[in-house]
Amino acid sequence: MASTGTIGSMDRRQLLGAGLLLALGVGTPLQLWRRHAEGESDIADVGQRALAERLSDLVVPATDTPGALAVKVPDWLLLALSHGQAGTAAQPTGPYVLARPVGSAVPVGLAWLDAVGRQLNAMAKGDFVSLAAKAQHDLLSALDAEAFKPGNDAHPWHKIKDLILTGYYTSEIGGSQELRYELVPGRWEPDIPITLQTRAFSSDWTAVDFG
Repeated sequence: MASTGTIGSMDRRQLLGAGLLLALGVGTPLQLWRRHAEGESDIADVGQRALAERLSDLVVPATDTPGALAVKVPDWLLLALSHGQAGTAAQPTGPYVLARPVGSAVPVGLAWLDAVGRQLNAMAKGDFVSLAAKAQHDLLSALDAEAFKPGNDAHPWHKIKDLILTGYYTSEIGGSQELRYELVPGRWEPDIPITLQTRAFSSDWTAVDFG
């Protein structure tokens, strides 16, 4: 398992530097954290929950700060999919469409997770979740590289990965420990060198405690 939180060519701090949270908006993620804190739950099955847990841990493993599992990102992810957030209210398109029983009560958003799971199982020639951690990491890295090739924007992994990262960085730990929190910012500096050790600021963090 990678100790730097990398899946593909970008690590989690580089993704933040690219403005992922601004692209997705932070209002809805915080509302979902509040909904879960108030007791709302998803209707994911055991397999979907296991997959959500493994994917979340692979994308944001514990390093010098707690990872996705510590802040219950899988719960947040499944709730977000149940509400069709980040464009998951409609089925994946093209080769990623999954057949759904007529009158199914399962939220369409969970089909995005199922589509990712189906592809990972095909790559694993078996059950992805049951593989060793290193094998899971390698397969997900390969899927990540495929999904982010130019012209492959419809790949369902885009949605799942974005939601995992959004859930993590709008949690209390993600917003106050993984990111650099300063209640009173210092002087304005228009040009600051960025290194792999640079942490993004979260001085405007407004997330609520979860769990």
